[in-house]
Amino acid sequence: MAKNKKEDNIKDQLWKACDKLRNNMDPAEYKYVVLGLVFLKYISDKFEAKNKQLIKEESEGGYEKGEISEDRDEYIAENIFWVPATARWSEIVKQAKTPEIGKIIDDAMFEIEKENETLKNVLYKVFSNPNLDKGKLGELIDIIGNINLVAKEDEKEDILGQVYEFFLGKFANSEGKNGGQFYTPKSIVKTIVACLEPTKGRVYDPALWKRWYVCSI
Repeated sequence: MAKNKKEDNIKDQLWKACDKLRNNMDPAEYKYVVLGLVFLKYISDKFEAKNKQLIKEESEGGYEKGEISEDRDEYIAENIFWVPATARWSEIVKQAKTPEIGKIIDDAMFEIEKENETLKNVLYKVFSNPNLDKGKLGELIDIIGNINLVAKEDEKEDILGQVYEFFLGKFANSEGKNGGQFYTPKSIVKTIVACLEPTKGRVYDPALWKRWYVCSI
């Protein structure tokens, strides 16, 4: 029960973040802003968790500062995206209240793509949009910044997956009938899977029944 309350609290905070932009942008637009920031926060959380571990190893092992904590290969070896210094969430937060924050985030997205081949031309770069209130964007960064999107070692939770599914469902509701273009409810997915690959119960197949009937005559 406590775990469910924790998940609901995260979702409530994230939807509260969406409300910051609701009056300024259409759901079809601001979903990219919110989801883009969530992903940036997620990869930064993963990176910084590893970074702290490596800094500790540097201190205890007598290494030079940054000798292993800034070694790109240390992160890639564990399937952690390399996040350049200027693109890390901690740096984004420092500049969240500046008029240039939109360009700063777009530049961060470009830098991350440049350093990670699998993300090339994938990340949202919509933060310089003049219709996006930069003051609201700063508030949005503050809210998302208070949420840890990385599960603890003993909790193997797919927090990012839960967040994306939650948002996509909310945005689908906001967009009405057009929302189905990018989101299919979990209940529908389960029904389709059950029909395609049934694991229990009796299957009625007219084609099989017809073959049985002809053979028995």
